Amino acid sequence: MSVDDTKDSALLLVPGVRWAVARAGIRQSSRDDVAVLECAPDTNCAAVFTQNQFYAAPVLVAREHLQRRQPRVFVVNSGCANAGTGQLGVDDARRICTGTAAFIGVDPEQVLPFSTGVIGERLPVTRMLEGIGQCVQRLRPDAWEDAARAIMTTDTVPKGATARIDVDGQPVTVTGIAKGVGMIRPDMATMLAFLATDAAVEQSLLQNCLRWVVGRSFNRITVDGDTSTNDACVLLATGAAGNSKISSPHDPAYDRLAAAVCDVARKLAQAVVRDAEGATKYVTLNVVGGASEEDCLSVAYTIAHSPLVKTAFFASDPNWGRLLAAVGRAGVAGLDFQKVRLVINGLEIFDRGAVAAAYREELGQAAMAPVDLRVTVDLGMGDQQAEVWTCDLSNEYVRINAEYRS
Repeated sequence: MSVDDTKDSALLLVPGVRWAVARAGIRQSSRDDVAVLECAPDTNCAAVFTQNQFYAAPVLVAREHLQRRQPRVFVVNSGCANAGTGQLGVDDARRICTGTAAFIGVDPEQVLPFSTGVIGERLPVTRMLEGIGQCVQRLRPDAWEDAARAIMTTDTVPKGATARIDVDGQPVTVTGIAKGVGMIRPDMATMLAFLATDAAVEQSLLQNCLRWVVGRSFNRITVDGDTSTNDACVLLATGAAGNSKISSPHDPAYDRLAAAVCDVARKLAQAVVRDAEGATKYVTLNVVGGASEEDCLSVAYTIAHSPLVKTAFFASDPNWGRLLAAVGRAGVAGLDFQKVRLVINGLEIFDRGAVAAAYREELGQAAMAPVDLRVTVDLGMGDQQAEVWTCDLSNEYVRINAEYRS
């Protein structure tokens, strides 16, 4: 169950992008598990993929195809990651691309495959192609949420976000969907995320935009510290808005577009954490006063990856010693505990080497009780800061992952 049941209003359509979904019976016969995206000719595409060296077959094929052609079609399946499947898995991914290309009338290298689900099992290619054939007949511009549901695995809610800005007097839309609630600690990518805009943007600039955005959104979340074999994040720009093509990072329109894409990506990234497997707490880790942003991120991630800290969050236990121990082992050179401060939901708990004078245990329990927690660590070393979003570690997380393949 998601720790937050709020959601955006209906996702705005992106001219030049159509989705469709179908049921291929990959792991369950009762749910949609294949999604197809078609984008208009001359759409530019930027993408980042997992840095896990044990990457899945669809990642290999998608990277190869992107080096040769701009894509026209995405095929996304849930239920089977097609990872750890060797050359047979690569061949399966290529068969999916070839079959899809024949349905739509494009080159196979213009098809990008994406998979998510159980590692070590092969795709049911025949059933998938049947589902893809159905999708090709159903493509429509308003199926974003259908696609968000079809790509879910252990997610409990679909994840979508949208924004609209003005560029050259033209309304420009950014819409995205994502999936992922476990095996989450992205590295230059995310679980699976698909974003699109109708802005006209030069391709290399679009790639730069995506990398900048990912560094400030999906690469700032962690559920369990695990980077997936299948992570991918893609940004399309169809150019259908009719604006003058953005071709320089110094163009004010670029800043507005990058900010809008980042806003959508952050909402998606935070939605992933709010729906994290078994999560009961949504935690913002705000580390300030660092000598460098890297030091701040190191502290934030050390806290976020501590099982002792995460279980204290789950118990609403103000066990601040666990937090300070994590800060102390984050590897920050020159750290002086006489300068460190710790605040949780506005309550000062630790102040420059000792427990805060006004702190009481009952106040700490009250500060830890809400679903949303904001933990601020002031290192007292400089003016740099960073935020990371994470969650607690519950009994339910263990149960979900213990039973995942059963």
